[in-house]
Amino acid sequence: MTRRVLGDDPFASPEPETPAEGAARKPRARRSTNPPPAKTAPKSPKPSLPPPAKTAADTAAAPDTAAAPGPDVAGAVRMLEDALERVLAARDTPEAREALGRLSSKLTPGAGALAATQDPQRGGELARDTGDFDVARELFNTSYYLRQWGRVAMRDRFEEVDDFGYDARYEARWRPLFDFLYDRWWRVDVEGIENVPSTGPVALVANHSGALPWDGVMLAAALRKEHPAKRQVRWLAEDFIFHFPFLGAYSNRLGAVRACQENAERLLRSGACVGVFPEGVKGLAKLYAERYRLQRFGRGGHIKLALRTGTPLVPVTIVGAEEASPNVLPSGFLARLLGVPYVPLTPTFPWLGPLGLLPAPSKWTIHFGEPLVLDEPPSAADDEVLVGRLNERLRSTIQGTLDRCVAKRRSIWRG
Repeated sequence: MTRRVLGDDPFASPEPETPAEGAARKPRARRSTNPPPAKTAPKSPKPSLPPPAKTAADTAAAPDTAAAPGPDVAGAVRMLEDALERVLAARDTPEAREALGRLSSKLTPGAGALAATQDPQRGGELARDTGDFDVARELFNTSYYLRQWGRVAMRDRFEEVDDFGYDARYEARWRPLFDFLYDRWWRVDVEGIENVPSTGPVALVANHSGALPWDGVMLAAALRKEHPAKRQVRWLAEDFIFHFPFLGAYSNRLGAVRACQENAERLLRSGACVGVFPEGVKGLAKLYAERYRLQRFGRGGHIKLALRTGTPLVPVTIVGAEEASPNVLPSGFLARLLGVPYVPLTPTFPWLGPLGLLPAPSKWTIHFGEPLVLDEPPSAADDEVLVGRLNERLRSTIQGTLDRCVAKRRSIWRG
């Protein structure tokens, strides 16, 4: 099939040419320095797409001795393939979208009209198939996939979310899994749950452990299932989690809040129960040989928050998470290579692939200590010496409870 390309646009409509121009135009099928061979007999040229419109007079004047040639469907398919290759090479640009639009408008009515004038039955079939060109144009446009992903992502989103993205409907959908982990997999025992106030702001300060941060989810499940007031816990998640695709958004919908002073203060002033992990990434990344040894509690940001907002601090001790996903190898070089704070290297991950992220069924115990009420005025938050002393006092309380709980348990798997 011979196609005529005008300029740089392969989809532009060909201009009508005079008989003299048609005779003077040389065929471009082959390039040769020899003169073209002598013509023996004129052949009927194959129709190109889009074909010139035929009138009723032309159809009536056509001789009935020879059968009219059928539409060049194979040529149209080749033309479509060439056009799509150019569009894919140009990616999703305005020029590519405009070219696809012209291609669809050219192929859809042109092929159907050509076939309908020469073979009514075939024309009807081809006219029914012209929707395939529109489908191809839609599938090769990146906005199609963005729209589809948006529909999938929003189909289970509740109409009302709070200021931090918590989605009650989404959290309820995952609640059976969390209840299974709490009741059957880790068989969590809770001690001192009555030390958590039923109303008003409270900060639950807990140790951070395990290569994966399951402790925040289990802390929230413990308050929801065991506390008389069924308090909801909004735990502060590490900043790096929100740099991973989807992970930060899903954590928000489950109740996590990005850890920063502004978010924590807004939650506490609204009377929320906030879970705080002062060890941060250092607690998650420590090796199994250093298990249940508290890392540095930062600069006491949680103490400053408690002083400014008048919030009581409840020390929380979590035992069992260290054995659920233990870090057995340091990941400093690999973490720097990937640009993340740490990479969990456990006995099963990454050696078993995604299956290696499944935590071990260790026995968990969550102990809530007596609240630490700070009587100092809000201006004391600027006293670095006082903040450091209170921070170390809270850290010593949690470390002492950790030592007692670990010493009295008989087995990692049975408690």
